[in-house]
Amino acid sequence: MPNNSSKRARTNFVHAGRSPHDNHGVVNPPVYHASTILQPSLDAFEKARTPDWKGYRYGRRGTPTTRAFEEAVANIYSAQGAVAVSSGLAAVTNSILACVKPGDHILMTDNVYGPARNFSTGFLTRFGIETTFFDPLIAGNIKNLFKKNTVAVYTESPGSQTFEVSDIPAIAAATHEIGATVLMDNTWASALYFDAFSKGVDIVIEAVTKYICGHSDVMMGIIVANNDWAMATREMAQVHGNVSGPDDLYLAQRGLRTMAVRMEQNQKNGIELAAWLEGRPEVKQVLHPALPSNPGHEIWKRDFSGASGLFSFILKENYQRAALAAMLDGLELYGMGASWGGFESLIIPASPKDYRTATDWDERGQVLRVHAGLEDIDDLIDDLGAGLDRLTDLSSV
Repeated sequence: MPNNSSKRARTNFVHAGRSPHDNHGVVNPPVYHASTILQPSLDAFEKARTPDWKGYRYGRRGTPTTRAFEEAVANIYSAQGAVAVSSGLAAVTNSILACVKPGDHILMTDNVYGPARNFSTGFLTRFGIETTFFDPLIAGNIKNLFKKNTVAVYTESPGSQTFEVSDIPAIAAATHEIGATVLMDNTWASALYFDAFSKGVDIVIEAVTKYICGHSDVMMGIIVANNDWAMATREMAQVHGNVSGPDDLYLAQRGLRTMAVRMEQNQKNGIELAAWLEGRPEVKQVLHPALPSNPGHEIWKRDFSGASGLFSFILKENYQRAALAAMLDGLELYGMGASWGGFESLIIPASPKDYRTATDWDERGQVLRVHAGLEDIDDLIDDLGAGLDRLTDLSSV
């Protein structure tokens, strides 16, 4: 069963990285638990330590389990290489570090994932690397923020918590004019719904923890890149000893096989839930790019082929904490916990104001971030509707 990246995306999600007849006909690639890997001779031992060695020499540098997953993701993206690391944040940090050195300057979208912001303002600053945050809606005007030492632009679209949709092709075109690198966290849409490399992105980051795994039981990230960046990001991860364990790699591969059908249901439930929320009197605004009412809808429609199940909505002002607690504590189907992308629905309060420096967040109403899982949509609506009723009832007392 040869791998063929020319197949359509949904086919690649099922077949990429698998070679059953190389493994006695076993459908799934086997799990190799390995640290020590033996070589049969002195010649082989020495050859295994040369830069162009394609085999295996030590567990930290990869096993057949590692390679099967990395090749599958690279195949799905039609990219030259991918490297699996220990978390989504590890994918963020190793990608950035592969691009910078002391004295450099990077640009980062203002609605970025919070830990990515903290890494830039904390760790990078200590090593003389400057970060400027930019309005996610800046598009080609990002050129006005470039400095002589700007080497990279870090994007995330839609952005964390507030889901603004950036004009990635315009940002990439401007960035490439100065020879800088474009990085993008593509976890929300994945390769299924956003073809990042065709839009000008150089390095793609995904939290495998989210939709690739899909079962809320793996911590992992993946970095995908072409040309020199494929090797540079791999070398950076190796320098930090940042790898993924064999059992997590196996679970990630298993999740990959059903990812397309799961995300289609997440998308369907998310859009239907978001549209229903627009009609609730307690809701001021729903932040979902697939809704025509969303300011970023036209760019989303142009650049994306679908949506995930993650979005936010803003409550109207003046709801007391006790009313919010009554709403959330009584929910039966929505868990309150970090992360998203699993089979289950989630809801958490969010505070965008705490993560902004280049733009203002003036909304006074509470933001609630929702992940629409795989439950029956009518049950999800009924449960959230009952929660909003509790919110209203307690507020009117």
